[in-house]
Order: sequence, then structure tokens, then C-alpha cells
Amino acid sequence: MIRDTDPRVIALGLARMADALGNSFLIIVLPLYIASGQVSLGDLVGGDLFGFVVGEEFLIGLVLSLFGFLNSFGQPFTGRLSDRTGRRKAFVLFGLVLFAVGSVAYPFLRDYWSILVARGFQGVGAAFTVPATVALVNDYARSDRERGGNFGVFNTFRLIGFGFGPIVAGLVIRFGPYPTPLGTLSGFDAAFGVAVAGAAASFALVYALVNDPPAVEAEASDDLSIRILERDGPGTFDSVFILGVGTFFMAMTIALFAPLEAPIRARLNEGTFLFSVQFAAVVIANVLLQIPVGNASDTYGRRPFLLAGFVILIPSVFAQGVVAAPLTMLGARLLQGVAVALVFAPSLALAGDLAREGQSGSTLSVLTMAFGLGVAVGPLAAGFLYNFGRFETPFTVGAAAAVLALVLVYTQVQESLSEDAGDPATPVAED
Repeated sequence: MIRDTDPRVIALGLARMADALGNSFLIIVLPLYIASGQVSLGDLVGGDLFGFVVGEEFLIGLVLSLFGFLNSFGQPFTGRLSDRTGRRKAFVLFGLVLFAVGSVAYPFLRDYWSILVARGFQGVGAAFTVPATVALVNDYARSDRERGGNFGVFNTFRLIGFGFGPIVAGLVIRFGPYPTPLGTLSGFDAAFGVAVAGAAASFALVYALVNDPPAVEAEASDDLSIRILERDGPGTFDSVFILGVGTFFMAMTIALFAPLEAPIRARLNEGTFLFSVQFAAVVIANVLLQIPVGNASDTYGRRPFLLAGFVILIPSVFAQGVVAAPLTMLGARLLQGVAVALVFAPSLALAGDLAREGQSGSTLSVLTMAFGLGVAVGPLAAGFLYNFGRFETPFTVGAAAAVLALVLVYTQVQESLSEDAGDPATPVAED
């Protein structure tokens, strides 16, 4: 339950909620801003790129994907560095400052390349913030039997911010411009201001309520390598690496839906509102289930929830390619949300259980990087597979990826908790 959670975990969850609200704002606002004519695209539209004709949609996608790629690929390095220094709080604050600077800059930028640089700047900021934050959540667990609950609470707050951000962003732009004592504020500028406010609120919460556990710096090891192959255990691959692969596939299936809005709406004969409800269903299910699933994984173990999650993920993703009615699509999306909830918190908790002393930043960054990379790759995969095949092709491939994830987790990932409450199971051998 939330009332039994470390107040610092709640503070980090609230901080990530405000930060996620601001970032999800920009996911909606930046495409509209670039397409509004206020940003000069120069001669980029219609240009040739290795035989591919560049369109405005491609340029918008590049801006959005750049954030995800820089964020994801930077996390292993920043996670390791936060382990070495033991100053996770400083990494979180620095990353929030970078994100806020990018948001402040947008209203003053009038050409595409400067927008691209600002978004990349924010991606680097997220690379500092995310692994240090989840490492703190892991470090605050007083025992292995609290870790799942901690991640459940943290993920719930984060998802609330991410899920409601687009709705609020649409309202802010819809009802602009806004009169102020200093002049008229456009809807876009107001939205950028909300993103800055989210980063500022996160900074204040972390600065005032979060501290570095004193043991982190003393226990940080010089060996910060992440293993791919298992050395002495029964599996071929390292458990944390396999959890990262599964997280990547899971995140990719989540991101298949949004880029196919037009064909989905045409197939189901539905409007924007129904599509937005279907899109949000995955997040809503996660918000409702993260805390109970996280707490239950502390009691019954991580592995049963992981396996159940991937079993449910397979038909829920496949169904989205074959359903022909709005309500059945909504049901499939809700079921996918249940699957994601069963996988997300237990995966982070299991990786935290197996993390070596002082190395939770580098270990957990494998999963956070994988999730960000999956979200970045998913839209690109959806568009390519849709054009290459038929409507159902992206979802069929997504379901096949979920099957592969299930097989890998079943054969390669061991339970990390013993039957004795409070005692971690003997993890796969470590040097």
C-alpha cells in the first residue's frame, strides 16, 4: 500500500509524474508546432535522402525519435557513472535542468535544426535522470520484499503524468491564446511553459525530499560491466539482459498503435475520441494495477507475474490486427495494459534483486534503456511493416516478438526471491 511506502519513493514518483507530464506534452505539441508554419523547414521537405523523398512527417518523426534514441543509448553510461560517484540525486537534478532548458528554448526557435538540437538536448537530460531515479527507488528498498511495491508506486505516479499529459496538452493549445499582464501568450508558448513548470516542480521535489543513501558511494564497485552471457548459472544468457530484451519487445508492442491512427480509425469506423480512449487504455490499466502487482510480486515472487504477463501480451497484441469493432479494440488494449502491468514492476524488482552492491544504476539502466528504445523503434516498425504487408502485419510481428520474449524469460530467467520472506534467493553466480 502507498501508506507503507518510503516517503522518498513517493517524492520520486511525484517528481517523475510532473516530469512525464511535461515530456508527454511535448510529444503532442512539437508535431503541431513544426506543422504550424512557425518553424522554417527550409528546403528539407521534398529533398532526397538515399533515394527517399523527405516529407514533413519524416522530419517530425526524427525529432520525436531523436529524444528516445539519445535517452536510451545514454543510460548505460550515466547509470554506470552514477554508480561510481554515488551521487544519484545530482544526476537527477542535472538532467531536469537540461530538460527545462530545452523547453524554455522552444518558443525562441524558428528553424528545424534548432528544434532538433533542443530535443536532443532534452534526450541527454533524460539519460541522466531516468537511471539515477530508478536506482534510488531500488536503493530505498529496506529488503527484497519491498522492492516490487516500491516500483509499483513509482510507476503508477509516472504513468499518471504520461497518460494525462497529452489530454492536458490538447486542452492548453485548444483554448489559447491567453491574455497576460505582459501580453498575449499563444497556446504553444503556454504548453512549453507547462513543460518547464513540470521540470521545475520535479527539481523542487527531488532537491527538498530526496537524498543519496549513504552506503551507495562506499559500495560502488570498479567493475561496472553488464553481462550478456551467463557464466555459471543454468541459463545461457544473463537474467538481466533477458529482462531487457523482454522489456524492449513489450515497449515496442505498446508503440505500434499510435502511428496507425488513420488506418485504425478507417477500419473501425470511429472518431478521434474513441481512438484516444483506446490509446489511453494501456496506461489506465497500468495505473490501476502497478501497485497491487508490485506488492504481490514481493509476496509470491517475480517470475510468475512475468510469465503471466507475456502469455497475456501475445493474444492482446495479435487481436489488435484482426478486430473489427471499436469496443473489441478497447478490450484488446485493456488486456495489453494488464499484460504490461504484470511485466513492468516485477521486471525492475527482479533486476534490482540481482544487482550487485552499488551497481543498481548500471543494472537497472539495461531495462530503462530497453523500454525507451522499444518506444522509439515501435513507431518506425509499425510504419514499415504496415507499408510492407497489410493492416495486421505490425500486430502479428508484435505478437511473435511477445512469444519470443515468453520463451526467453521461461528458459533463462530464474526466480530471485526465496520462499523465506525477506531473504533473496541465491542469484545467478556473480564474480
